[in-house]
Amino acid sequence: MDSDQKALRLARSCVLEIKPYEPGKPIEEVKRELGISDVVKMASNENPLGPSPKAIEAVARAVAQMHVYPDGSCYELRKALSAKLSVPGEWIVFGCGSDETIRMIAEAFVEPGDEVVFGAHTFSQYEFVTRVTGGKCVSVPMPSARLDLDAVKHAITPRTKLVFVANPNNPTGLMISRSQLTGFITTVPDHVVVVVDEAYFEYVESADYPDSINEYVKSGLNVVALRTFSKMYGLAGLRVGYGVARPDLVAVIERVRPPFNVTSLTQVAALAALEDTDHVRRSREVNAAGKRLLYSRLDAMGAEYLPTEANFLLVNANRPSREVSNQLLRMGVIVRPADIFGLDGWLRVTIGTPEQNERFLAAFAACLAR
Repeated sequence: MDSDQKALRLARSCVLEIKPYEPGKPIEEVKRELGISDVVKMASNENPLGPSPKAIEAVARAVAQMHVYPDGSCYELRKALSAKLSVPGEWIVFGCGSDETIRMIAEAFVEPGDEVVFGAHTFSQYEFVTRVTGGKCVSVPMPSARLDLDAVKHAITPRTKLVFVANPNNPTGLMISRSQLTGFITTVPDHVVVVVDEAYFEYVESADYPDSINEYVKSGLNVVALRTFSKMYGLAGLRVGYGVARPDLVAVIERVRPPFNVTSLTQVAALAALEDTDHVRRSREVNAAGKRLLYSRLDAMGAEYLPTEANFLLVNANRPSREVSNQLLRMGVIVRPADIFGLDGWLRVTIGTPEQNERFLAAFAACLAR
């Protein structure tokens, strides 16, 4: 028996059901593999303007103290977020990105055999954390790529512990309205915690978008609202996300939080980014302008896409996702094939700078012409 087979026999059965996460290809990897030097990455929903200059300066000042363990309580960042969100500090839990926050929620509430409900075409971490904790995945179909909250409600049983709702949804960019989400959340049984993932909250333009912290968490409902510094704030490389919930829910999640899970440099960068409202404004403006450019040019091509409330666009390539994404790669444009989300034939494209958007549009037009 070789070492691989031995490891498989030793592994937990639920681990063998997990598909390894497939990230967007890094720029340097594409350069090495294809021997090209001019590459743009529009695959991972990163802020094309980068981080706030104030965050960069804050990290530079703090580098000399990297030998000291971080403040495990994130005191200064907690205080700043508490003021910004108008919630007590004990209502906030921090994670190493939203990924860890999602995993901590599952570890805190899901027993083996418990059910976790989520949409069929959504963020892969919901399925991942369910399998890691030995839970049962209940995947709800998404007709027209929209999450049907009535179907979600009918999927809830006495064994259901968590429901994940991404709003806006990743990878579709579609939003659930205030009336729809309120009607759902207020009828969910008391034994269920609803996790509303608002990673793209800052990009939303619709006036009908529900703010889960103000509308559900502060009302005392069984809701955890998730947000992140990875998207609008441009700190994806430093990893910090957070959840906001009633203090009794947060106290349970805190029991499984690893010590020192948010680094010192991350904390000072997030604090500085939070204060840089000009960078947030510019980032929002660039995204809104880029979205409208992409709409206009894709319409002119006759290409189908889903209108988005996030910083990415789901575009129909009308051919296998991998085939088209590989063609784009050879032209130096990295996008995300949406077959990993169960949407083969579609591409998820991050909205970039004007130059990046033009680069994608020219490459995509060339693919369609083939």
